[in-house]
Amino acid sequence: MSSPSTMRALQQTSLNGPRDLRLITDAPVPTPGPGEVLIRVAAAGVNFVDLSQARGTFAGGPQPPYLAGIEGAGEVTAVGAGVTDPQPGTHVIGVGIKGGAFAEYMLLPAAAAIPVPAGWADQQALGMVVNWPTALAALKPLGGVASGQTVLIHAAAGGTGQAAVRMAKHYGATVIATASPGKHEVVRGHGADHVIDSRRADLAAEVLRLTDGAGADLVLESAGGATLDASLAATKRVTGRVVVYGLAGGQATITNWELVYKHQIHVIGLNIGILIQAAPHIFGQLMSEMFSLLTAGVLRPGQPTTYPLADGPKALAELEARATIGKLALQP
Repeated sequence: MSSPSTMRALQQTSLNGPRDLRLITDAPVPTPGPGEVLIRVAAAGVNFVDLSQARGTFAGGPQPPYLAGIEGAGEVTAVGAGVTDPQPGTHVIGVGIKGGAFAEYMLLPAAAAIPVPAGWADQQALGMVVNWPTALAALKPLGGVASGQTVLIHAAAGGTGQAAVRMAKHYGATVIATASPGKHEVVRGHGADHVIDSRRADLAAEVLRLTDGAGADLVLESAGGATLDASLAATKRVTGRVVVYGLAGGQATITNWELVYKHQIHVIGLNIGILIQAAPHIFGQLMSEMFSLLTAGVLRPGQPTTYPLADGPKALAELEARATIGKLALQP
């Protein structure tokens, strides 16, 4: 397959956030190197990572100007040296942490390019390599969820949160979810047992009330900021776990004094990219489990809210303002 020499893409021009994301029309189409594939992007996932990179809070993130976006799905059009699978013509979903998904073409590591399930449109696979593995890692190998336990899931209306609610219920947990009031019915529709206002001042007290004072066995924490402290207070003493995988509401601190005298709990950090690099065997188990969940119908084809590529700054701004529900996608 032949590719053009230039393409449309969104370029991040500063670290001042999505307002400085610019549409350019003459970005060079990349050439796949050894172990890489080039895809014609049909849909690109919009993630909080994109916001972190745009604001310079993502550790080791790209420096502007760079082509934004980490998650892309589309058809393989060329492969680099040493690549035998996937072949051109295959539709795949993957992540390029250095960016480039908000474009008409992007490079992906061949080893991490996952085939789009048969019968799915490319955009329906968005989430398979970012949101779903993150939720599953937080629940199972790191969070140790078990039947009969109570799981508190923050940002439950988002792409990761929705998947986490469905999976936690599948594993037999009672789910307490947080979301803004206008999103509660959506979260209940995914199976949450209780949904509470994510901005209520007595969030921890409400979780304790719902658990008869015991607290949640497991908390999936992606909100950060003041919500982290509420999460710690809402967690069961000694055996409770808090898996932290996001900081949408800003940074927060916890001290050794608090861990000894105030919050006697397990605090676990999760970065899915680091998990893939440092514990590939765990990631392999995650993906095997994820496909089992697909077969069982627990995870279903996604229905992202789509925006044209030029509206990428708008999509990111709305995500940052927590004005969206579910997965967001850009279409070149």
